[in-house]
Amino acid sequence: MRKTHFLFLFLVLLVADLRAADQGYKIKIKVNGLKDTTLLLANHFADKQYVIDTVKADAKGNVLFEGKESLKPGIYLAVLPSKRYFEFLITGEQNFSLETDSGNFVNAMKVKGSNENSLFYEYLKFIEERGKKIEKLRVKAEDKASPKDTVEAARKQMIEIDNEVKTYKKNFIAKNPRAFLTTIFRASQDPDMPEIPVLSNGRKDSIFQFNYFKKHYFDGVDFSQEGLLRTPVFQARIKNYLDNLTYQIPDSLSKACIEICEKAKANKEVFKYCVVELTSSYEKSNIMGFDAIFVDMVNKYYKTGQAFWADSVTLFKIKDKADRLKPLLIGKIAPNLTLKDTSGIYQTLYNLKNDFVVLAFWDPDCSHCKKEIPVLVKEYHEKLKKRNLEVFAVCTETERKKWTEFIRKEKMDCINVADIELQNTFRSLYDIQSTPVIYVLDKNKKILAKRIPVDKIDEFLEHQIDIENRKKTK
Repeated sequence: MRKTHFLFLFLVLLVADLRAADQGYKIKIKVNGLKDTTLLLANHFADKQYVIDTVKADAKGNVLFEGKESLKPGIYLAVLPSKRYFEFLITGEQNFSLETDSGNFVNAMKVKGSNENSLFYEYLKFIEERGKKIEKLRVKAEDKASPKDTVEAARKQMIEIDNEVKTYKKNFIAKNPRAFLTTIFRASQDPDMPEIPVLSNGRKDSIFQFNYFKKHYFDGVDFSQEGLLRTPVFQARIKNYLDNLTYQIPDSLSKACIEICEKAKANKEVFKYCVVELTSSYEKSNIMGFDAIFVDMVNKYYKTGQAFWADSVTLFKIKDKADRLKPLLIGKIAPNLTLKDTSGIYQTLYNLKNDFVVLAFWDPDCSHCKKEIPVLVKEYHEKLKKRNLEVFAVCTETERKKWTEFIRKEKMDCINVADIELQNTFRSLYDIQSTPVIYVLDKNKKILAKRIPVDKIDEFLEHQIDIENRKKTK
């Protein structure tokens, strides 16, 4: 009997623990001045906002948002029909009430049952007050008619207020080290800069500040905190690091992306977000050469079994795309092509001895090709031929009549080839998903550029020739 009783008690406690772990959420909101309309519950996620629930307010402006499953931590929004909104924090406290006024959300806010939101609104009230002062001072500082002394005094006061805000945050962090707002503050802070060291030649190290700033940029970001994903801070922090602190070349960006993802392994959802977001953004990038970053990310995470969220179909598709792009990256030797010209004679890409080759894939029915190909022909005659360049134009259409009529109409006297009999694999070999697709190759058929506007080819080649000439003179 005792064992049965003990087991029963154990099960009761276990169920109680499970309920305590996920008691759902119950958020009461009252907005004075709001009646007989709806209120949206939404949350930030990276740089976007997503609606979670919609509830109708009663005649007194009362709304109840509730659910059986707890909300994930982050910054949430209560959105009025007018699109105006106020924010609040979701952490472990998910049974609380907020009361405010539609005329001034922040100053009128009253919080019950949530210490995190009490702290949050103390901060917002502080910031709103300082923000009003800053705005008045900015008007004075930017007024060209203001005396110089007035402008300088206004700027000085603005700096003082900025320092006041920094001090507020510093003190808040010291007093509330475990608060979610502290996590947000730390994540958004730049590293404190030490004194610039002096080199052996007596001069200050000119690159020290940049290198130190970059090295310590993520020091305040707690990658183990999933809640940061549901704030505007985390994604903005990563974007700034990649866009402004990293050299905009594929090798440097790949290294930076992997550095971020390795830090993100502190939390599986943060890791998932970082890998998916960075892989996807460089897959879709229109910047020439950035597809190499996509390939590197796939090789690092999707091909090594680390992408735990991806099913077998997704894995196959993303790995297949990376495999197709890898031989087509800038710096690689372009795959050879042998296709028939309009006379039925085979023409081979690798047989061309020109200093440069423009490899152009086009379709006579493609509206964009109808604009770009005539420009390419014009550039070929007026500029590109002089650079010992040949155009190897591959038509993706299988109707001979359309192909030859377009050639005659546009006077394409370059090398024109096609695969009328559908016996060549160039479409998959060159990953032709749309047209036109333009490659610029050197004499060894190394890919110098791709998907480049045809009116920019000559300018690009001039730059390439200048680089080569400077190498020779060294």
